[in-house]
Amino acid sequence: MGIFQRLMKNKELIPLAFIITVAATGASSFALYALKKTDVVIDRKRNPEPWEMVDPSQPQKLITINQQWKPVEELQKVRRATR
Repeated sequence: MGIFQRLMKNKELIPLAFIITVAATGASSFALYALKKTDVVIDRKRNPEPWEMVDPSQPQKLITINQQWKPVEELQKVRRATR
């Protein structure tokens, strides 16, 4: 028995088939979108090793949210002792 014949015989399956079709279409379209829009861009032709372009003299800051800097007492004691 074909799918359409089974749906016509059991009409209560039509909404279920519609929901499954929409979910499968959405999942596959999102998968294709995610493959095309990546967060990391790999460009082997122009810059195969991008980490070599990082300047070590310039500090790299990833994220800081409301960070309070407090001096460490042991470190301050060591600094005073070595001066």
